[in-house]
Amino acid sequence: MSKKLISWNVNGLRACVTKGFMEYFDKMDADIFCLQEIKLSEGQFDWEKEGYHVYYNYAEKKGYSGTAIYSKEEPLSVSYGIGIEEHDREGRVITLEFENYFMVTVYTPNSQRELTRLDYRMEWEDAFKKYLDSLKEKKSVIVCGDMNVAHEEIDLKNPKTNRKNAGFTDEEREKMSVLLNDGYIDTYRYFYPDKEGVYSWWSYRFKAREKNAGWRIDYFIVSDDLKDKLVSASIHTDVLGSDHCPVELVINK
Repeated sequence: MSKKLISWNVNGLRACVTKGFMEYFDKMDADIFCLQEIKLSEGQFDWEKEGYHVYYNYAEKKGYSGTAIYSKEEPLSVSYGIGIEEHDREGRVITLEFENYFMVTVYTPNSQRELTRLDYRMEWEDAFKKYLDSLKEKKSVIVCGDMNVAHEEIDLKNPKTNRKNAGFTDEEREKMSVLLNDGYIDTYRYFYPDKEGVYSWWSYRFKAREKNAGWRIDYFIVSDDLKDKLVSASIHTDVLGSDHCPVELVINK
């Protein structure tokens, strides 16, 4: 039986709701729907969606970061963060455990302008991979979210001019390479290894979306034991409501 999984950085859930979020949610009828950058504090948006179990991880800082997961199937367990206090203050990770796999949603820290947070980002990358690997020792892993890196030149419109910018530094790209070379699959590239011009994020400046000057920084990544269960991967570039668009994975689970 196949499951449809959706991931979307909504760049503020309350704002996205005014731009068609709920209609899209209903239309997609996903089995698991993951959100990043919800920008909520507890009690600001208590949307109990009928037919779904709902989990939020809020950042300590108001109006910042945060993640959520809506799942039709009730998980065996739910955990928030990766178990390291300095990394768990910004609500960036939720993990649902099911019988055969872990479902992880992540909002990876941005290295920021002038790369002021690159050193922290490198620490995060190592800690997050260690966390994923610890899960993978127990059962299959599916991880999705805004991972804030365009892995290869094919993954953004203007690679040459962005070479040393946040999201396309050699350091960030190398961390993604290490992950993918160590038993994980970028599902979109699995199906479309050479496809160009398909992105998941566009700056609000310079009419970037109009010109499709974007970046593919939103992913579904799976442990390689799930390779034979992958059905399809897609990026819903036509869906508005955020500076990111939703990404999808269909998998036999």
